[in-house]
Amino acid sequence: MSEGSAEKVNMAFIAAIVAVATIGGFMFGYDSGVINGTQKGLESAFDLGKLGIGVNVGAILVGSSIGAFGAGRMADMIGRRGVMMLAAILFLVSALLAGAAGSSAIFILARIIGGLGVGAASVISPVYISEVTPAAVRGRLSSVQQVMIISGLTGAFVANFVLARHAGGSTAPLWLDFPAWRWMFWLQAIPAAIYFVALLFIPESPRYLVARGRETQAEAVLTRLFGAQEAARKVVEIRDSLAADHHRPKLSDLIDKSSGTIRPIVWTGIGLAVFQQLVGINVVFYYGATLWEAVGFSEDNALQINILSGVLSIGACLGSMLLIDRIGRKPLLLIGSAGMAVTLAIVAYAFSTAVTGADGGVSLPGHNGLIALIAANLYVIFFNMSWGPIMWVMLGEMFPNQIRGSGLAVAGFAQWIANAAISVSFPALAVSPGLVMTYSGYALFAAISYFFVRKMVQETKGRELEDMVG
Repeated sequence: MSEGSAEKVNMAFIAAIVAVATIGGFMFGYDSGVINGTQKGLESAFDLGKLGIGVNVGAILVGSSIGAFGAGRMADMIGRRGVMMLAAILFLVSALLAGAAGSSAIFILARIIGGLGVGAASVISPVYISEVTPAAVRGRLSSVQQVMIISGLTGAFVANFVLARHAGGSTAPLWLDFPAWRWMFWLQAIPAAIYFVALLFIPESPRYLVARGRETQAEAVLTRLFGAQEAARKVVEIRDSLAADHHRPKLSDLIDKSSGTIRPIVWTGIGLAVFQQLVGINVVFYYGATLWEAVGFSEDNALQINILSGVLSIGACLGSMLLIDRIGRKPLLLIGSAGMAVTLAIVAYAFSTAVTGADGGVSLPGHNGLIALIAANLYVIFFNMSWGPIMWVMLGEMFPNQIRGSGLAVAGFAQWIANAAISVSFPALAVSPGLVMTYSGYALFAAISYFFVRKMVQETKGRELEDMVG
């Protein structure tokens, strides 16, 4: 094992700080998924149409794109832990404000604030984990982030379902005579507060500390992680991997000084980030309840389907954790792309058979409803055993030390812009050209992503962060 012998690696300490860091992933998932069961409440409270729903749902993505870009740069200035603590505060403020919002404008502001936290957590948690874990198990431990994202999504789905059922519907009054959908947001304040407190007990990233010239502190952290002898060697390795003139990381480092063009590794990172969204996964996460109701399921059944998808997602992520450090990142990405292309095409076919009854209700004839349900959940499984966790793992480890923060800023910004484009456009696209063409488009992007991975992605399994080039 290159990062210290097995006897010296403090896996208990590493596991503890990974557990704390990935609470950010849980918050990312919860904040993204809580909107799923609240759309009827928003529509009635703020008198929203289709466009209004799209804007209110998509508001988080505006903040997320800004948060991802800003966090990547800020992580090089105030540290990885500092950015995560700021994200925790943003989550807390957003939860309280969104639940109390008296107008669509206030709600949008609250969701943008939450988005800043989501964007920050999405890029900083993976890089922090990659910078404090041994290369041999880095993929496995970094994949915990996606498990926590899906756990947060599932937690939001379960909370929404329980609150809606207890109240008699998402718009029905609950405690203190506030409607259930408001409590769906307020509950998020609890894990946000836990996240902030827990962050007080973990160390700063040693890679950041060396980049800031705080080598004594970096060596102290590395000693706790890998032992004194390995810590001293690692500090030298990290220092040598930074710019020859020892300038602090900056955005212009993304440009290859010899050619004057953007480094190829940056384009690969952007491609990974964008394709993860173009396959349409967040349509399932953000609009799952609405989608299933649109093809004939009741609100109660639609919320239960969301929970099923969440549980399957967690299982798929756990499967990915078992495989990522054995067979590598690239093979899993290829399997995921192929699987998603096929299952999305099947969903599109099933939706093409939808019929409208005399009462105006929509349903899928014969076994096509079951086929759509099975194919959609297989799609979720393929995504969460591949592109879901692995995109974040690779963004956290594929960039050289000197450009990791800046590379993440750009790739994270691209990821959330693509997320916004897909999520905000879905309500309109579902009407025209319709669900069939929309899902066919997602299937096409999944197929294209297969060839992108084959051509552009280099395997990072087992490589030290100091050995990354590009």
